[in-house]
Amino acid sequence: MPIIHPLSYRLDLPQHFPQAAPLVLDSPHSGTSYPPDFAPSVDFGALRTAEDTWVDDLWGDAIGLGVPLIAASFPRAYIDANRSAEEVDPLLLDAPWDGPMSDSPKVKLGKGLIWRMLDDGTPLYDRKLSAAEVRHRIDACWKPYHAKLAEVLDQTHAHFGKVWHINCHSMPSVAGAFATDRPGLVHPDFVLGDRDGSTSDPAFREFIAKWLRERGYNVTVNDPYKGVELVRAFGNPAQGRHSLQIEINRKLYMDEVSLRPNEGYAKLKSDLRDLTAALIDWTRAQTA
Repeated sequence: MPIIHPLSYRLDLPQHFPQAAPLVLDSPHSGTSYPPDFAPSVDFGALRTAEDTWVDDLWGDAIGLGVPLIAASFPRAYIDANRSAEEVDPLLLDAPWDGPMSDSPKVKLGKGLIWRMLDDGTPLYDRKLSAAEVRHRIDACWKPYHAKLAEVLDQTHAHFGKVWHINCHSMPSVAGAFATDRPGLVHPDFVLGDRDGSTSDPAFREFIAKWLRERGYNVTVNDPYKGVELVRAFGNPAQGRHSLQIEINRKLYMDEVSLRPNEGYAKLKSDLRDLTAALIDWTRAQTA
């Protein structure tokens, strides 16, 4: 039975929890429930380009295998769960922010906690946001998501003594002009990121990279994406907490204009099911 927060997340737990293996998945950018108070200035089709559309479904077979999956309900363009709550963009606000702020590279790109622009540079708003709006998004969406993910990871760690966490994402086939500091970059099939080994034992990423390459996928590690806030917040290898970000190239599974699944969708989903099954065995072996 899923646990649903009306504004923030859907958590699907296996029938018996703690689960059969020390593995947890989260999908922070696949949300498609657009709150009525959003009021962006761009059309809905453009807005949806910010989503990691279908990622929660692609990994959805994990639940039946005994692995919990938490997915954001809110869209990434409304508030980004994979950012620090301090990454508030001052250029978006109608008055000075009264809390701590981080002038991170993501904020400078216009991709902070609340996005200022889409990947192609299109402004999201024709107005400034109030501090009350930003606080509401943090309190209603960001905080519950982080709290529930932390709870599931803590419960899993308490049961097994260790936990492995996959932070699930997708990326366009080519980086947008304002998406990263490397616009126009042609992306590989998969990018695995553990912030240069600081959020996970490298053996975790190496197992996954080898498994994917053996099935013909092109995989890079920590290039161009090393992982952002969620793996940073929850990864601590010295304490047996291993967090890895996985980016999947959207061309593998969907039409990037219509957002409809393409002919590769079923194969990719099947491969991710098999990868999850392999990781269940692998993580169990690490705790034996």
